[in-house]
Amino acid sequence: MTKRAGILVAVGATVAGLVTAAPSTATAGTGAGAPRAVAPLKWSACGTASYPALQCAKVRTPLDHDRPSGRQVTLALSRIPHTAKTSQGPLLVNPGGPGGSGLSMAGFVAGSLPKKLAAQYDVIGFDPRGVGKSTPALNCVPKYFTPVRPDAVPDSYAAEKANRDRAASFAAACGEKHGDLLPFMDTVSAAKDLDVIRRALGSPQINYFGYSYGTYLGAVYAKLFPERVRRLVLDSIVDPDGVWYEDNLAQDHAFDSRHKAFAAWVAKNDTTYGLGTDPAGVEAAWYDMRAAVKEHPAGGRVGPSELEDTFLPGGYYDGYWPSLAQAFAAYVKDEDQEALVSAYENFAAMDASGDNGYSVYAAVQCRDAAWPRTWSTWRNDTWQAHRKAPLMSWNNTWYNAPCATWPVEPLEPVRVTNRSIPPALLFQATDDAATPYEGGVTMHRRLKGSSLVVEEGGGNHGISLSGSDCLDAYLVDYLTDGTLPRADGSGADAVCEALPEPKPPKKAAKAAKATKAATSTKGSTLHGLLGFRG
Repeated sequence: MTKRAGILVAVGATVAGLVTAAPSTATAGTGAGAPRAVAPLKWSACGTASYPALQCAKVRTPLDHDRPSGRQVTLALSRIPHTAKTSQGPLLVNPGGPGGSGLSMAGFVAGSLPKKLAAQYDVIGFDPRGVGKSTPALNCVPKYFTPVRPDAVPDSYAAEKANRDRAASFAAACGEKHGDLLPFMDTVSAAKDLDVIRRALGSPQINYFGYSYGTYLGAVYAKLFPERVRRLVLDSIVDPDGVWYEDNLAQDHAFDSRHKAFAAWVAKNDTTYGLGTDPAGVEAAWYDMRAAVKEHPAGGRVGPSELEDTFLPGGYYDGYWPSLAQAFAAYVKDEDQEALVSAYENFAAMDASGDNGYSVYAAVQCRDAAWPRTWSTWRNDTWQAHRKAPLMSWNNTWYNAPCATWPVEPLEPVRVTNRSIPPALLFQATDDAATPYEGGVTMHRRLKGSSLVVEEGGGNHGISLSGSDCLDAYLVDYLTDGTLPRADGSGADAVCEALPEPKPPKKAAKAAKATKAATSTKGSTLHGLLGFRG
């Protein structure tokens, strides 16, 4: 990706300071003509080994917000309550998706912020409508991703038709199983749910911190309820002008660039992995591996589509590179199929929660905005992308292809331009693959008064609270008293250097040890919560 970060000039404006503790009534901020009162929340202990102070509750929200007295659905909430004498109110946190569960996110954010700062907020996690412990939860086709799937890259009309039919059958199954819910599975409805949560919390305003798709959800909430926004943090930002077809095409090229960066890293560490010192040669070896598992799926489970899924997380987070490189080298050099199977199980295999997440992903993205209904458009655009970016162009197309025959008509995307909210804080890495850099620049323009903090040369998706003291300092300043960096011009307001690339183990580790090392850091904890594809 082209580096376009500006130069840090100054630290500037302060917005609203501390607020008093939120009122106890759940109708705070409502008045004549407002939605009906929401029952106050009943919190109960639900702590885990990682987050022992966690509390849980549920809130009911209208399925159709235009009919607030009609059918209700239930949202699952989590909380780390404030302990300071003076509260800054609720901080709602979201890991993205659409389809990501946010219940553990409250504990992660509260535990990652400085204790004195975290104590000033009620950090609130939630499962959006249809997700996880919220009810009803979507699951259109259980075990839809069971291996071995057809090769994503079609080598014949019959192969392409098989994948088209598979995607169309998923869309049809969603309509048959959840036809009553699909018209209300969209970002606007989810944003209105956030305001139900706000009222249930009894707070006149919320603070919001979202990653990935959560940035779009937060921006839509701010558009619908600007007076209810106190502070807004968006990290790894969806391009609001590309929702969602164009955004996915942009991902194809960005992920291919990250895969080339991975190959270059493997080549640089040839003494560990032994796959050669030429990045192009390492990349060619990866595609040879892909061709081999097409002929004979590794362990009977990892074909070419599963292989792509396995290495895709490396585009989200380079902390996974050592583990992925170990499996890659073990297969190429030692014909170790179990190494690939182990990597697949750790990074790509879908369980029931994954089935649920994908169902919600499809339901929201297909409903939010129009997708091409003529298959030739998908085919032509994908082949055009594939010629330059072969890693996942077709894989990404089939992931989204249910939208080509989705049984519910699409909505018009929300134009998130906003001049009415307090200044927001935006984080973006220049080489992010899932939400390419341009999205951060666009959102910066759309939100008047916002500040953009850029990680120069960073390729990870989700960058704050992931190990960078530089980035986290801006987050802490903003959440403490609203202080934001300011620079002249329209570029970045602050720039942080990227974290160093991961180091390979001194000696080639076995797959299990490499995976454990890749998933035991602060950054990997965050990326485990964010998940992939959103």
